[in-house]
Amino acid sequence: METSNTEQQTMPKAEPQKEHEWLSRLVGDWTFEGEATMEPGKPPQKFSGTETVRSLGGFWILAEGEGEFPCESGRREKATTLMTLGYDTDKKRYVGTFIGSMMTFMFLYEGALDTGGKVLSLDTEGPSMTAPGQTTKYRDVIEVKSNDHRVLSSSALGDDGKWHQFMTMQHRRRK
Repeated sequence: METSNTEQQTMPKAEPQKEHEWLSRLVGDWTFEGEATMEPGKPPQKFSGTETVRSLGGFWILAEGEGEFPCESGRREKATTLMTLGYDTDKKRYVGTFIGSMMTFMFLYEGALDTGGKVLSLDTEGPSMTAPGQTTKYRDVIEVKSNDHRVLSSSALGDDGKWHQFMTMQHRRRK
């Protein structure tokens, strides 16, 4: 169907749903402390930083983190990360992305909230940390412990078909 220059096509105005409202729980200023195992058999590395989470139209959250993150060399490196999350009402799934100043790959998330409304599991696929040139399935899980405390854990799917957790971050709301 053609429209003239005087006619405008408009999208129906969307309204945030309860799934979008769940994401608003993450909005605010946070500090985090984490541990990550970068190589099997090596002790976990500790890291910390801050994160600011803001809403975009009530549909999306943008979570920008800054801190010293572990890297493969065993040392920590200053980095900035950006996670976006929203809820796709057509797919009936949470969707989002994750990028960082220390990587060239953009992770694409898709996931669901548990029936209790406290745990959001996000699946993605990206470069393997243990097999260069290959990809691996990953799962990031955000668990809301309270209004002022949430936990992010990351796992990779192993060759044994089991999820192996390699990182945990404790987020606490800044007062």
